[in-house]
Amino acid sequence: MAPVPPGIRLFVSFDRDQWYKALTFILTFLLYTSFHLSRKPISIVKSELHKNCSSVSELATMTSSSSSSSDSQQASPPSLHTDMDCSWKPFDKSNYKQLLGAMDYSFLCAYAVGMYLSGIIGERLPIRLYLTVGMLTSGLFTCLFGLGYVYNIHSLGFYIFVQVANGLVQTTGWPSVVTCISNWFGKGRRGLIMGLWNSHTSVGNILGSLIAGYWVSSNWGLSFIVPGLLIAAMGIVCFFFLIERECSLLIGWWATICYDTELLLPRDSVRVPVQPVVVVKNDSEPSAISFMGALRIPGVIEFSLCLLFAKLVSYTFLFWLPLYITKAAHLDAKKAGDLSTLFDVGGIVGGILAGVISDKLGKRATTCAVMLLLAAPTLYGFSMISEFGLGPTIGMLLVCGGLVNGPYALITTAVSADLGTHKSLKGNARALSTVTAIIDGTGSVGAALGPLLAGLLSAGGWDQVFYMLMTADFLALLVSENYQQHKHQCQHQRKLSIVSTELKLL
Repeated sequence: MAPVPPGIRLFVSFDRDQWYKALTFILTFLLYTSFHLSRKPISIVKSELHKNCSSVSELATMTSSSSSSSDSQQASPPSLHTDMDCSWKPFDKSNYKQLLGAMDYSFLCAYAVGMYLSGIIGERLPIRLYLTVGMLTSGLFTCLFGLGYVYNIHSLGFYIFVQVANGLVQTTGWPSVVTCISNWFGKGRRGLIMGLWNSHTSVGNILGSLIAGYWVSSNWGLSFIVPGLLIAAMGIVCFFFLIERECSLLIGWWATICYDTELLLPRDSVRVPVQPVVVVKNDSEPSAISFMGALRIPGVIEFSLCLLFAKLVSYTFLFWLPLYITKAAHLDAKKAGDLSTLFDVGGIVGGILAGVISDKLGKRATTCAVMLLLAAPTLYGFSMISEFGLGPTIGMLLVCGGLVNGPYALITTAVSADLGTHKSLKGNARALSTVTAIIDGTGSVGAALGPLLAGLLSAGGWDQVFYMLMTADFLALLVSENYQQHKHQCQHQRKLSIVSTELKLL
């Protein structure tokens, strides 16, 4: 008898739950990768919206001089491009940094406001349908921004409207995917699993940079249209394949329909037809937690504020790093976009390391505090070393990416999942989406402020931007330390109360 191939042996060694966990892990990873992929183009296209027109003029002057010397009998060449002709209106003015910062701010401010509502809505609607609609509409608005190039639209109001609308619909993504992945994976090794899974943020940024960079110099409209079509396509995949939890609940007006995955993929060889089991909803079923109830969970406010400052730093890099590299290293838009992906590569490693270390120590806040403590001087080092050539810049980009995105990734995934299933909830699983939305929504306030402040401060020099980033890291460290001290005090008081109770019994 021929031996069973090792691949088939590996295939059948997994049970039903493991296959569904793998499907959920991969699918939610790809879904949120497409979200970040569609956000990245704006940072790549910025250097094309406002070009360094002096270099364009010099190139045109050299070309016209050589042309006239070779053939003096030809007609004089057309007039050179001016600053107004070189850049894309309305970003051709001297205040272009403020205008670009306003576009970032409009998206991120809408995202921050919408996130608080998104978690509450998502807790009460079928996640699969909610996420599908959000991805389709996000694809629509991302494509609309690119159509501004196709139809030669130069209205600032149009681009800000698209950014605001896209920011609102993109809030459907994060609470939904975190809830799904947490429903399938328990607390065991959550830091490692979430660290690996959260690399979708950096993978999406890398792919978005490469896709946008491919067309940025020739047709920047496609830098938005292609990612928009990709996220819309992933929305269709979500509709057909996403399973929210092992027992997927679709709450209607009168009943709860429970699709048991045992019917979808039975353990034995007998295939049972898929049949919905209708269970009448009873009053004892836990209801979704309120906004104020979620705020009362210990650690939600502290980690929300910590994420506010951590995300301020991360999103400033996300939106302004390619432009900074263009100005500091004198590279074109495509090369700067490609180089900026190294920050996200470092972020992947940093997120995984943060998860592994926090699992080993059992202390999420301590892990965040140490990485934030190291991040502040590293940011200062990057601002200095980036002027000394490509090699040192690459090294510092990797280190900065790991230290900046490590705490950010840990708080938005493992910490949010831990707090959403906190023991004070007494087993109520319908708080995860709301808690995740509160933490990420507060973080998004920082994400909105960071690029806006960067746009304002960069007018006075890039050094001021880096001082702002270091200050934000220091404030995040203070909040994290304050939470640790409060937690230790509570644990000490709890031990004293237990000891006093035991002494009374004696």
